[in-house]
Amino acid sequence: MILLLAAMTLLTFSQVVLRYVFNSGWSWALEATTYMFGWLVLVGISYGIKVGFHIGIDAVVNLLPKRGRRIVGLITVLLCLAYAVMLTWGAWNYFDTMLMLGVEAEDIPLPRWLLVSIMPIGFALLGIRLLQVLWGIISGRLGGFNLGDEAAEVLRAHIADAGGEQPR
Repeated sequence: MILLLAAMTLLTFSQVVLRYVFNSGWSWALEATTYMFGWLVLVGISYGIKVGFHIGIDAVVNLLPKRGRRIVGLITVLLCLAYAVMLTWGAWNYFDTMLMLGVEAEDIPLPRWLLVSIMPIGFALLGIRLLQVLWGIISGRLGGFNLGDEAAEVLRAHIADAGGEQPR
C-alpha cells in the first residue's frame, strides 16, 4: 500500500510539473493513477479489517451486555460476509468478461483484465478477513465486530517489537 501511494504521488507530481512547467505530459498518467488508487483501496479494505481501522458507530451496541454485543457482532459480520460474497461474484464476472473480450485500457497498453484483477482478489481478501472476525466472535476471542481493542493490541505489539514504551 505504501508503494502504491508513493507511486501515485510521484506520478501525479511529475505530471503537474510536466504540464505546467514544460507544457507536456503523459497521456496515460491519469488512468494509471486511477488504477493504482483502486488497487490501494481494494488491498486496504481487508487490511483495515485486520487492524480495526474501520469506521464503526457502536455507542448503542456498547450499552448492550456482552452476549448482546456478540449477537449484534455475529449479525453484522454475516451481513458483511454476504455483501463481500456478492461483490466478489460481481467482480469475478467483470474480470472474466474483460478477459474474454480482450479489451485494452484506454490510455495504457495493457489488457484491462490485468488492471482490474485486483477486484475479485480484494473482495475475496475482505471475505477472508471477515471469516477471521466471525471465527473470533464464535470462539469467544472477540466480543463483537468492534475491533478497536484489537487495533490497540496490534499497536502495542508493534511498539513492543520495536523496543519502545507501551501506550496506556
